[in-house]
Amino acid sequence: MLVGCHVSISGSIDKAIDNAVERECSAFQIFTRNPRGWHAKDLTDLDIGNFKEKIKTNNFDRFATCAHMPYLPNLSSPKEEGFEKSTNSLVEEVKRCGKLGIPYLVTHLGSHLGTGEEAGIKRLLKGLTKGGQVKNDVMILLENTAGQKNSVGSGFEQLGEIFKQLKPAKKFGICLDTCHAFVSGYDLRTEKGVKETFKEFDKHIGIENLKILHLNDAKGELGCNLDRHYHIGLGGIGKAGMTATIKFIVKKKIPIILETPIDDTRDDFENIRVVKELAS
Repeated sequence: MLVGCHVSISGSIDKAIDNAVERECSAFQIFTRNPRGWHAKDLTDLDIGNFKEKIKTNNFDRFATCAHMPYLPNLSSPKEEGFEKSTNSLVEEVKRCGKLGIPYLVTHLGSHLGTGEEAGIKRLLKGLTKGGQVKNDVMILLENTAGQKNSVGSGFEQLGEIFKQLKPAKKFGICLDTCHAFVSGYDLRTEKGVKETFKEFDKHIGIENLKILHLNDAKGELGCNLDRHYHIGLGGIGKAGMTATIKFIVKKKIPIILETPIDDTRDDFENIRVVKELAS
């Protein structure tokens, strides 16, 4: 079972692996830089060497590691300067992941800001294609959205249509977020609902293209479009749905990454422990 959470790179990027080991992770996700700004500090040879060495020393499966795009880029933006900066950020992140030996980069699909889905998707495809042209073996993973106003890619049919237009195909995959799927209308509360959801996913996208699962319970209810993650088994999806999802994904050998809150109810350590318990 490959399971872990998003870990901090505070101090230096290799500290992420120390944080993952401390939380008993066998998978993890990072930001390769400060996620709240446009500027990224260059990765030094020392940064890269230390990161790779710790991955090796701690026996992490390389394909159970991923990075996430920073918060500011919007690949569906109609604003020319914003779109340009977003695309450049994607290209830069693909290169950074390549240097670190991280095989997957997860990206949000952005907002068309009221200009319509068709126009937003056209820009998104242009931006993603540019990222896919970087010559390394990093795969860009499209993450389904929660269906908030002006977003694209919350439904599997539309996500599949976007995904299938991307070339070269080997440069693209999918990261499925359970909270986003649930609040956009996919009922993951029961074993039957989980089976039907993944059947729908397979029909429109193909289960073989699912490379990472973001396992998050939801603060909101089914179909509410509220993008608020919650502790495993304690949210709108609940324990039965989380258990069925975990068991399905473990069987498929897909790495599980948690992006759950840290508060008085639970921390990363406890949420990871719960996932392992529900998997057994």
